[in-house]
Amino acid sequence: MRFVYTNWTGTRRSRLDPDRLFAGLSRFLSETDDLEEALDRLMRQGIEGLDLPALGVDDLLARIREKIQELAQRYNLDQALDRHRSRLDELLELEEAAVGENGAKGEAAADAERRARFIARLPASVREAMDRLGHYDFQDGEAAAEFERLSEGKADVDRVADFIERHGRVFRGAESLDFDGALDLIDRVERLRQLEEALFKRNFDGIDLAAAEKLIGADAAQVISALRDVLAMLAGAGLVAPRGGKLVLTPKGARRLGQIALAEIHRGLRFDAPGRHTVDRRGAMDVDGAGTRRYTYGEPFNLAAAATVANAVRRNTGLPLRLAPEDLEVYECTHGTRSATVLLLDMSWSMSWEGRFAAAKKVALAMHTLMRSRYPRDYFAVVGFYTRAVELDVADLPEVTWNMGDPFTNLQDGLRLGSELLGRQSGANKNLIVVTDGQPTAYYAKGRLYCEWPMSLGGLSTRATVETLREVERVTRRGIRINTFMLDDSPPLRAFVDKMTAINRGRAFFTSPTELGRFLLVDHVGRRRKVV
Repeated sequence: MRFVYTNWTGTRRSRLDPDRLFAGLSRFLSETDDLEEALDRLMRQGIEGLDLPALGVDDLLARIREKIQELAQRYNLDQALDRHRSRLDELLELEEAAVGENGAKGEAAADAERRARFIARLPASVREAMDRLGHYDFQDGEAAAEFERLSEGKADVDRVADFIERHGRVFRGAESLDFDGALDLIDRVERLRQLEEALFKRNFDGIDLAAAEKLIGADAAQVISALRDVLAMLAGAGLVAPRGGKLVLTPKGARRLGQIALAEIHRGLRFDAPGRHTVDRRGAMDVDGAGTRRYTYGEPFNLAAAATVANAVRRNTGLPLRLAPEDLEVYECTHGTRSATVLLLDMSWSMSWEGRFAAAKKVALAMHTLMRSRYPRDYFAVVGFYTRAVELDVADLPEVTWNMGDPFTNLQDGLRLGSELLGRQSGANKNLIVVTDGQPTAYYAKGRLYCEWPMSLGGLSTRATVETLREVERVTRRGIRINTFMLDDSPPLRAFVDKMTAINRGRAFFTSPTELGRFLLVDHVGRRRKVV
């Protein structure tokens, strides 16, 4: 165990839990097949695991807007430039007097009249009046000097005037601010806007946490600090990793996603060969070297030689050593079975709706990594089906997407190819797992491909349905069990899956992309329906 000590800042900082963080991320992975988009949605909605209410980017942005609104309801800027207006009026009075005096001394009356007209027509806006006076040749030396001193703060005048023009109608509170107060207000609003932009762009590293704490609170600053660490924490826990310029799930992350969703997949397996799927009856066994017991006639003879000789020594008093049947000791064994599984992944156009393909691919990734880690003796393959069916390399699953070029759904061909792959495997436990929206629209007949649109929205294609159910019958005769994850619950599609499951005596899991962890199980083996 490794401990890290740092200077205490006087505040307590909560640490995020990677497992809880990833659990939150998994909710959004059922809505999109883009991990980075899912991570962004998590950051927007909020992260749990702090000793604080869950806050996300959207909450922080809302808090910034609330802070600005509070300032707008408290302050107004009606008097912000009054001091400059007064100083400007005073120097103009001096200039007007000088112009009148010079005109009275006989200087060119036309020039005096032009200057008087210029001063009289100056805009009411302090900024615009100063802009025009910047090109004016003052007659009065004191007025010229005062204007020069006034112009030293021209940049701040422009800031205040610009802010009033853009936001003056919003800041209508009861408390009037003078020029310095207006500058302080503008500084605060600008810092809030900069924080808002950094959060909007997810530029967490560019945020000054001390400044953020002063602006929107210590809890919000703590959340921003946690948001900085989200990606590093997930990567450090081995759940995500960068690859090819993208963020992808690691096998560990995929396994974590699938543990709940796939708990029911391998129930009811039949006895076969040694494996890691538990069964309810005796069969071939794996030897457990940790324990032994006396041998019973008729059972597998996994002899524990050392224990057997020790029994004979204890029973005999001398040499030569003679073994008797009651001396025989065998190793304890565990009963299990193997399974061969092909996952049929719907890649048709309809799977692009409502986040269905993202949910389907999540099951495929999870199933793959789960099989490799927990059931290494099992055979596992993936078949993608759209207008036709193809075997997929499981290593390419993270990059697989739905097929727009071949938009139809040929479940019949997927079942055919899946059963062919299973036919090459020995053993009795063979499973097809279908992840689909349940609407077949293509099929093969006498070697020719046929495609047909459904009769209505959410309906079925009659001929494709008939040919698909015929393929289900052929698969069933080969002793292959079909488990179906149905990502649509319209009555015609549910009726189709119910028929397919009844023919095969398999199981169907009805769910939706947004509730992938919650299924309505229709079990034609145990004759039950329940929510899992």
